[in-house]
Amino acid sequence: MLGFRGVQWLEKTLRQALPGRCAFCLGEPVSQKAWCQECFDEMPWNRWCCQRCAEPLVSSRQRLCGHCQQDPPAFAGAHVPFLYRGHVRQLVHDFKFNASPRAGNLIVGLYLDTLGDGVEWLHDADVLVPVPLFKRRARERGFNQADWFARQLSQHLGLEVIQGERVVDTPSQRLLGRSARRDNLDAVFQLALLSPARVVLVDDVVTTGATMHSLATIAWRAGATNVSVIAFARTPLGVE
Repeated sequence: MLGFRGVQWLEKTLRQALPGRCAFCLGEPVSQKAWCQECFDEMPWNRWCCQRCAEPLVSSRQRLCGHCQQDPPAFAGAHVPFLYRGHVRQLVHDFKFNASPRAGNLIVGLYLDTLGDGVEWLHDADVLVPVPLFKRRARERGFNQADWFARQLSQHLGLEVIQGERVVDTPSQRLLGRSARRDNLDAVFQLALLSPARVVLVDDVVTTGATMHSLATIAWRAGATNVSVIAFARTPLGVE
């Protein structure tokens, strides 16, 4: 598996093969970027979203979605800048299921470009905790996209990566509703922290937030002083 430097080398090689081309439209890129300004502006942004779980909201005047007002998750906030559709959906698919270095590098680059105002809390964090895969599934896939994403971000943010463990191989979440997903993930993770820490959970895509809720609950029990979430994309509730 390629490390970050290997991915950078491969991305550089690809850009040399197609010099001065946007990764999405082959147009003129922004200086030192792999994309053009038009494609960047037209990405499926998740700008109006719940401050707690990043669920898209109807109005920019809202702060929290209905679910977080009635039954808030165990984590305090989330930064998920894109919606899971269009170019973002294709990038995540290539990254997760094909272990595409190009897609992974674009995901890291795009995410880092979103870390402006309003995400200061990320720089105050202590550790990143990627969502773990069950051991058998990890062996079958040979690749944990959340772990890879977290490790690349750690090099830019200067944060340590702490590994949790998934001790129960749960059934697929795909056909389950929000509450059923939470029940399906009850007590399936383990996590040890050597000292109290501000924890940031990392995944590629958030759907209902049930996985992050379960892992956040374990993080609190392990001694976390704060738990937040970062992910590349969000699937709005009711959309698979």
